[in-house]
Amino acid sequence: MILALESSCDETAVALFDATRGLAGEWVHTQIALHERHGGVVPDLATREHLRHFAPLIERAKATPEFAQVKQVAVTNGPGLAACLAIGVAAAKALALALRVPLIGVNHLRAHAWSPFIAAHAEAPATFEDRLAEWLPHLGLLVSGGNTLLFSIGRDRQIRVISSTRDDAAGEALDKGAKLLGLGYPGGPLIEQLAGGGEKAAFDFPRGIGRRDELDFSFSGVKTSLRYTIEKMAAEEVLARRADLCASYQQAVIDALLRKTRGALELNEYASVGLSGGVANNRTLRTAAEALARGRRLEFFAAQPKHTGDNAGMIAFAAWLDEGADRSAGWDLSISPGAELTAG
Repeated sequence: MILALESSCDETAVALFDATRGLAGEWVHTQIALHERHGGVVPDLATREHLRHFAPLIERAKATPEFAQVKQVAVTNGPGLAACLAIGVAAAKALALALRVPLIGVNHLRAHAWSPFIAAHAEAPATFEDRLAEWLPHLGLLVSGGNTLLFSIGRDRQIRVISSTRDDAAGEALDKGAKLLGLGYPGGPLIEQLAGGGEKAAFDFPRGIGRRDELDFSFSGVKTSLRYTIEKMAAEEVLARRADLCASYQQAVIDALLRKTRGALELNEYASVGLSGGVANNRTLRTAAEALARGRRLEFFAAQPKHTGDNAGMIAFAAWLDEGADRSAGWDLSISPGAELTAG
């Protein structure tokens, strides 16, 4: 049984994971309503909320029969907001000391990379590792507000970055686009909602780097194009055509993501394709990514909606499965706010 804590940004989360049957409990306190007033995450407020809510969430975990079986404590130690990470690591150290169990540091991005497999493990825990071998090598697309990455998981279970974004992340581009259109925070879901009533071909926005052999992403161009388009329109026209703008803008972002994923699939052989991160919750992107994988007769895995954002379930899962988790630092475990996907 693994007790996991997550506090890399604006979600306070606790989870219990049993390798023999899957997640035994998950508890999350979200801060969206608080940060919505400010148009984005305010680090000082996020840190304060972690201080307020970790104890009640841990108490809820302690009230379960599974808590008595905890043999390890895992915690996100990077990347993320420094003060937020520090709260989680401090809490995890205190719990590990009180329970007299080992402490494991988990890289948040690596946890996202493994998150599409959580549901498959829950379906058949006893045979999961044998089936995982059949799904490797795996091509993963991690799309969030802070990161856009293509990576592979080889048969040796080593994660290797294939490409990343040269400027904005896809989620950041969606949030900035929403701000330009006068929408609220977080912007991505609001753009998706309005896009459902719009025409995706109404505006021709750029799709990032165009060369077939270049797999890096770029989203600054589409954001700039949206700004110039809006500046040429009257305020009344922008409001009247906001659904079309959202649909076209969202489609440009999705096309850029899929084009690079398609390019990676053409360069190497894979047994499966995965989608993870906060933007993976976008239904249009999920449908298109699955169609891309199925069209090549590859298995497709997408993180469940509850595991696309910041959550402790994926931290616990990675603490069990990921060979890159830090199992040796012990009480010397430190935060790594700028850690990358390949960091252990």
